[in-house]
Amino acid sequence: MATYLHTCYRVLDIDRSVAFYRDGLGMEVVKSMPIRDEATNTFMRFPGEDEPWLELTLNFDRDKPYELGDGYGHVALTVDDLDATLAELAGKGIQPEKPPYTVRDGGSRLCFVRDPDGYRIELIGRS
Repeated sequence: MATYLHTCYRVLDIDRSVAFYRDGLGMEVVKSMPIRDEATNTFMRFPGEDEPWLELTLNFDRDKPYELGDGYGHVALTVDDLDATLAELAGKGIQPEKPPYTVRDGGSRLCFVRDPDGYRIELIGRS
């Protein structure tokens, strides 16, 4: 049987990315580890959770943005209060792509933000 472990993003500035996920979304750094002299992996998660982890990989030989491709969609997170979360993010300079909306009548409100490397993150308010 398989178990989901983590999602990996390749980033250009590890400090900027860690700040976004830590200060913006409330994640914590679990560990950082070198991969020979090629890269550094930084693993993050939400406080109180064991899994899943987000792996941020900084490749030392890369200085231009990565192409996200048209196959990538987003990572989804639930938040207790979407409006409060968006207000907190706005205070940190993080704006949603567009105002919150619902996909269907009676559905949860949601919106998307982007991390410093352009990866989309769906924020879904808990109903």
